Amino acid sequence: MKPTELRIGVIGYGQMGRIHSYAYRAIPFYYDGQPCKIVLKGICDSNETLAKKGKEQAGFEFHCTDYHELINRNDVDVIDICTPNKQHYAAVVAALQSRKHVYCEKPLAYDLREAKKILELAEKSGCKHQITAEYRFIPAIMKAKELTGEDFVGKVFHFRGLYLHSGYIDPKRPREWRLQKEMIGGGVLVDLGPHILDIMHHLVGEVEEVCALTETFFKERPSPENPKEMLPVDVEDAVLLLFRFRNGALGYAEMSRVATGAEDEMRFEIHGQNGALAFNLMKPNELLAFNAREPRDRQGFKVITTVQKYPPPAVMPAPKFTMGWIRSHVAAQYSFLDCIVNDRMPSPNFRDAVHLHQVLDAAYRSVGKKGWVKV
Repeated sequence: MKPTELRIGVIGYGQMGRIHSYAYRAIPFYYDGQPCKIVLKGICDSNETLAKKGKEQAGFEFHCTDYHELINRNDVDVIDICTPNKQHYAAVVAALQSRKHVYCEKPLAYDLREAKKILELAEKSGCKHQITAEYRFIPAIMKAKELTGEDFVGKVFHFRGLYLHSGYIDPKRPREWRLQKEMIGGGVLVDLGPHILDIMHHLVGEVEEVCALTETFFKERPSPENPKEMLPVDVEDAVLLLFRFRNGALGYAEMSRVATGAEDEMRFEIHGQNGALAFNLMKPNELLAFNAREPRDRQGFKVITTVQKYPPPAVMPAPKFTMGWIRSHVAAQYSFLDCIVNDRMPSPNFRDAVHLHQVLDAAYRSVGKKGWVKV
């Protein structure tokens, strides 16, 4: 029997915890009450102040500071994990062992070893699981997936991808948790990398080999507690990647948090025998498409206006209105809950997440080896 209600527990009420909580509250409006009644049951954060804020701000029924208290309750069906990478493994394992469905921020775990253990447990549990990869749920990228599935691109020759931020160009920016390997497992590669690498995997296919180059431009940063104290930085600011895909295509990807002038610049190009596709997150309402099978005197990149053309039961806003960043989170979380209600395996699930970890792991091994590494 299909569940008529899903009770949500969120772990972590930082920026992503707030966004996920907002998205759950928004789903009934955007999807006209589908897929079922959503109850924001409990919010957990190790910081008591943030936990209380989550209860009051997002409208959860209760708050706590110990995630076991949240996970072990019988009146919670779904656990959504929005903590730093290092804290994912224990919470995901506890949730799966308690037979809870799990939605987890990217990357799935601190490293590949943890990710494989999670996947093994997840597949034995029978629970639904999904990794946050919200960009798959932008209509332009949904259209790109549709076109690649229809052989619009044909045999793929090249993938080129970038994800650029500029938030770390100031050497006075404190060494926060995203700049500590012990908390996140790496630098920009594990921070921004999963987004563009997931799109690459989604649209082109699995990677066979990788060659990587990284650089840390600021070797020290101020302590958050004492700005006069300088602390070492052990993660990269920028990374360049070369790929060979299993289908014979070649790829290139670049991630940087010191790309001066960039805001949230995720873009990619796919070049194939039949056509090409291009997308820029800063222009989220459109997909560029080139049809090489058209007569030469008619060829050129065509703008496909995708705006908010989500399939039913999406009813709000109207498809003609411009795309907003949080809307993709709403769509991703709706898809996850819909899969629970209708007993389908979500996508991207933890198996997809493990493949990403394999690419990340190979990239870091490549840096040490200074050469190509098998994924």
